[in-house]
Amino acid sequence: MPTPAAKIDDHGDAEERARHAPPELSAMPEEPHDSDSGMVATVATVAVVGAGAALFEAALLPGMILGVAAMAAPAALPKIGAALNPLFRSTVRGVYKFGEKAREVAAEMQEQVHDVIAEVEAERDAKADAPVEPGSASTSGRTA
Repeated sequence: MPTPAAKIDDHGDAEERARHAPPELSAMPEEPHDSDSGMVATVATVAVVGAGAALFEAALLPGMILGVAAMAAPAALPKIGAALNPLFRSTVRGVYKFGEKAREVAAEMQEQVHDVIAEVEAERDAKADAPVEPGSASTSGRTA
């Protein structure tokens, strides 16, 4: 058994030190580090404050909703953007295909209009080149 002077120099024996020593970090239970627990606490706080505001002054609720939306936007926008990216891509593809189809339809319509104009001009040229018969309606009653 150590002498009292040895205990003072040694600061007690190892067993006693182990009993009074703080637990190791690996022995401590881990706290959740994800942002979901913080978000749940925030939502709960906002819900309680919102219920209190609704009881006292309902006109404050729209402003509170806007404030919560402004607070949640930085966390939610990347997730929303990732979720909307496929929708955005398919929308752009659809609009592009629609534009291509509209160009095709416009080109076909323009071609049909040019065909009709060419037919009308051909008919007009054919009438202008045709010899005028005496006594026809176009020359009767006129003198040059």
